[in-house]
Amino acid sequence: MAKDGASLDETLEALAETYRLVLGIDPSFDDVRSVSRAWSDTTLAYLHQLACADPMTGLASLAHVRSRLSELYRGELRLATRVRDSHALVVAELPQDRHVDPTDQRAKHVLTRAMRLSSLGDAARTVFAGTETIGKLGPERIVVVVERDDRLGQRVALLRRMARTLQGGGESARVWIEGLPGTDATAALLLDELARS
Repeated sequence: MAKDGASLDETLEALAETYRLVLGIDPSFDDVRSVSRAWSDTTLAYLHQLACADPMTGLASLAHVRSRLSELYRGELRLATRVRDSHALVVAELPQDRHVDPTDQRAKHVLTRAMRLSSLGDAARTVFAGTETIGKLGPERIVVVVERDDRLGQRVALLRRMARTLQGGGESARVWIEGLPGTDATAALLLDELARS
């Protein structure tokens, strides 16, 4: 029943009702415990299967990006460099599709937006092919957690050019480098702001 979305309370109530109908008594403690364990095991198995990626685009979830940033900030305790000096965010935003109303939530338009974002994510994976975390910030925006190096500007320019080809010569995607703040808490607020904008 847990696989079908039934709560533990609903499952135990169904067990009790079945017992009363068939045997005319309440279920034994051992039977209640067995059903509870089975429900818990099924629920845990489901939770362990959950991925850190958006199923429509394959991009990391916002929670995963936030977790990755937290790891970097915790690593400051061991390293001599500060995250705001060693890392940055590369943000890429698709232009509005002039053929689709952004408020239209019909399945075909949601799918179209997801496919466009997935293509932008693929371009980002091509440019940032190392250990960078590439995540979804919203229906039109992705973020890449990158190390700052001498080639960062060139890589951003390449992503910008690749994004332009995805648009078929139309208005090109905005791509920019966003500096990271000094603390993990402020970085979380920055991600939230970028996801809202």
